[in-house]
Amino acid sequence: MPDPLFAAPRLAEIYDVLEGERDDLDHYLAVAAELGARSVLDVGCGTGTFACLLADRGIEVVGVEWTATLRGIYAALRPGGHLVFEVRDPARKAWLGWNREATYVSREIPGVGGVETWYDATKVNGEYVSYRRTYVFAVDGTTLTSDSTRRFRSRTEIDGSLRSGGYTLVNVRDAPDRPGRELVFIARKMA
Repeated sequence: MPDPLFAAPRLAEIYDVLEGERDDLDHYLAVAAELGARSVLDVGCGTGTFACLLADRGIEVVGVEWTATLRGIYAALRPGGHLVFEVRDPARKAWLGWNREATYVSREIPGVGGVETWYDATKVNGEYVSYRRTYVFAVDGTTLTSDSTRRFRSRTEIDGSLRSGGYTLVNVRDAPDRPGRELVFIARKMA
């Protein structure tokens, strides 16, 4: 069953506004240019904002949900093609700040009205962190929740899974808009 965050039309409509500025997208456009990308497979990237930016620059984009494994992505890449993705650094333990006090946001959204939202971590089990995101719509008082679990893989585990999947790790960088909190992996499909 899909997480309501991705399945409920009312939540999909407000996703981009509530997630805030996408300062990271210029960085990924630069990575695409650096790698000479002529086409991009956009895997599990929110509502498609990045795909639209790529298309505006004449780069062919194919979008899919993040349900495929590294093997599926590998099969979709041309020889020498690149896989670029970011992950949260588990050493930072971001979930320790996932509570209403630290994550509360209230926004006025055109055509929707006021929306309040926040995160609450609900369970930590090793590398799996469960949390609830709550949304309150002022116009009618509706409260919707989205329960999710994220897996925080270590850099070592990601390196190993890329190698075993047939990729060559090219680079690991800090996310430019979240340095020290998120890592950007660049891997290449062997020719």
